[in-house]
Amino acid sequence: MSAPRSGRRRATLTLLAFAACMAFLFSGGRAVERVSAVPKETYDDLETFTNILSIVQKNYVDDVTTKQLLEGAVNGMLGSLDPHSAYLTPELYKELQVDTKGSFGGLGIEITNKGGVLTVVSPIEDTPAARAGLHPGDQIIKIDGDLTKDMSLADAVKKMRGPRGTKVSLSIRREGVSKLLDFTLVRENIQVQSVKFRDLGDGYGYVRITQFQEHTGEALEEALKKLSRGDDGNLHGLVLDLRNDPGGLLSQAVAVSDAFLDSGMIVYTDGRLENQKQKYFARKQGSHTDFPIVVLVNGGTASAAEIVAGALQDHKRALVLGTQTFGKGSVQTILPLDDQSALRLTTARYYTPNGRSIQATGIKPDIEMENVVRLAGGGTRGLDPQFLREANLPKHLDNPTGDEQPAPKATPAAARPDGKRSKAQPDDDEDADEVESSLTVVGEPGKDPQLDRAIDLLKSWQVFKAMQAKKG
Repeated sequence: MSAPRSGRRRATLTLLAFAACMAFLFSGGRAVERVSAVPKETYDDLETFTNILSIVQKNYVDDVTTKQLLEGAVNGMLGSLDPHSAYLTPELYKELQVDTKGSFGGLGIEITNKGGVLTVVSPIEDTPAARAGLHPGDQIIKIDGDLTKDMSLADAVKKMRGPRGTKVSLSIRREGVSKLLDFTLVRENIQVQSVKFRDLGDGYGYVRITQFQEHTGEALEEALKKLSRGDDGNLHGLVLDLRNDPGGLLSQAVAVSDAFLDSGMIVYTDGRLENQKQKYFARKQGSHTDFPIVVLVNGGTASAAEIVAGALQDHKRALVLGTQTFGKGSVQTILPLDDQSALRLTTARYYTPNGRSIQATGIKPDIEMENVVRLAGGGTRGLDPQFLREANLPKHLDNPTGDEQPAPKATPAAARPDGKRSKAQPDDDEDADEVESSLTVVGEPGKDPQLDRAIDLLKSWQVFKAMQAKKG
């Protein structure tokens, strides 16, 4: 059935307004002088869109606003591109700006949408989500009793954020557990401490970066200064822990890498536009190059954290130990709009100094080692949960160098090599909370096998160095 004449006139007017809006949007907010430069096919497609808009507004069972429909259309458009491009409402954009400063209200959980299911990427350390025992790869089935099937990330974040002291309930599906796990968490005003450190004794230091925020580089310098005050005033070796670090600001990844490199490229980005082709280099001033480093990584090491691991590995400045990283090798640019909303748009890929793309592949450690302990009753216990990786996400960008590997299949972390269940694997009637009480203490010597191995490597290096000095 053809649309009434008046309907087509309204559609044409809407089309022109929408086309002008989109042209303005993608010019970065600058006036567009040559609208005629838009291909005719674009107008044909937009006319189809505005016809659908008109039909929906006229025939849908409930009244819907143009703003509501356009917002949904923009979300759908960006969602069809890749997992990291998104439309940020004014509220979400404001929260993003607060997040990068390391302070926000909520549960402290990084989530993504995998096949229409809200999935935990990583709980942030020392937050309600981490203390409750949420794992990477956990599927959030309900929030406060509401099913999350096909719920947008924006709506999920909105439901989980809230005033300090208020409660939110989550129903979780976990690999290897047959029933849903119910958690009740109390929201907090979360202050994420970006850099944590401890003196390991004998001149060795441990630094953990939980997230790359506005002042991470400065906090790292302060940590190194304090660690150097012990013993003879020099560091003999450093463990840099980037496990479960979801990333953050590119500028701070560059600052952290620069602290340990005195020259050479740190990372470069490559996109379609000239301003998206950037190169970042290390400076000699203030560099700490007189001690060996072991970098700890795992499947939760992502984005900015992968930049640091890749740069130190390519320059042979550090030994990377652990398991393959997340594989997020794309750059998102925040493009503010006039109504205080913004676009988070994937605009480039980043590469390590040797030209490796991390996208959907990640950083392969020099020494591959899972965090596994042997149990007194036999079998083993995997201390890391099964991680969700970039290659698992629908519509993820391809690796441009062709190095992408198949996404690892989900397997229970506590599976034994013989295929039987470890005694730490929960049975149907077991309480999962009791099982989790036996997990590792991250950053605690003697309770963190990967850390213990890193310390052994650093001490072995010092012994080897001393032997070489005697021979000389």
